[in-house]
Amino acid sequence: MKETMEQINISQYMPIVIQWATNILLAILILLIGIWISNRIYNLVLGISKKYDRLDDTLFRFLGSVARYVVLAFVFIAILNRFGVQTASIVALLGAAGIAVGLALQGAMSNLAAGLMLLIFRPYKVGDFIDAAGRFGKVTEIDMFTTILQTFDNQKIIIPNSQIWGEQIINHSYHEVRGVDMHFGIAYGENTDAARKVIDEVLANHPHILKDPAPFVEVETLNDSSVDFLVRPFCDGAHYFDVLYSVPEQVKKALDANNIEIPFPHRKVILVNENAS
Repeated sequence: MKETMEQINISQYMPIVIQWATNILLAILILLIGIWISNRIYNLVLGISKKYDRLDDTLFRFLGSVARYVVLAFVFIAILNRFGVQTASIVALLGAAGIAVGLALQGAMSNLAAGLMLLIFRPYKVGDFIDAAGRFGKVTEIDMFTTILQTFDNQKIIIPNSQIWGEQIINHSYHEVRGVDMHFGIAYGENTDAARKVIDEVLANHPHILKDPAPFVEVETLNDSSVDFLVRPFCDGAHYFDVLYSVPEQVKKALDANNIEIPFPHRKVILVNENAS
C-alpha cells in the first residue's frame, strides 16, 4: 500500500518536473541561440566599417553593441516568458525607467547625439588640427561623448561633443596642401616691384614652400603709413606652422638687407602757442 502511494505521488509530480526540465532546456537553448545571434549581428555591423574605410570604427562598435544588447534583452524576456512570468509589466517598467534615465541624463544624451553626428559626418578625425569650441589643438581621441585635443604646450583638453556639433569647426588638416596667409608692409617711398622681388626670393629659397601652386604676392591695402602686401605661399599641411613662424623673420632680414624700409605708425603732433599773439 505504501509503495502504491509513493508511485501515485511520483506520478503526480512527474508532469511538473518534465515541464520544468523542458523549460530549463529550452531556456538554455534560447540563451545560446540568442548569444550566437547577438554576436553575429555585432560582427556584421562591425564588418561594415571594415568594408568601407571612410566609416568610423568607434561609431559601428557602438551601434553593434546597441544591437547586441537589444537582442539579449529580447532573449531575456523570452526566457522569462517560458517560465510563465508576465513580461508585459517588465517591458512597461523598463520603458518607464528608460524615460526617467533619459530625462536625468539630458546633457549626456545631447553629447551622445552630437558624438553620433560627428562620427557619421566626420568633419575631423584623429590626428587633425582643428579649431572648435574656442579651442585649437590636435585631435587625439573621439568617443561617443567627448573629443580630446592636445595643444602645442602639451595640455589635454576634453570638450563635450555637444559644444562642438552645431558650431563652427575649422579643420586645418582637411586638405593636404595649405595656403599660409601673411601680411608685410613697406613704406610709401619704396618700390613695390623691388619689395615683391625680395619676398619672392625668400619664398623660393624656403625648403617647405611649394612651387606649384605658386605663391601669391600682391599689394592688398594702402594703409595710412604703409603699402601692405598679402603673401600666401603654399605648403604641405605638416609644414604649415613651420612656414607661418619662419617666413616673417626671413622676409624682415631680406628687406633690411636690401634697404627697403618697413614703416611703423607715425603720429604728427602740432603744438599751438595760444600766447604767441
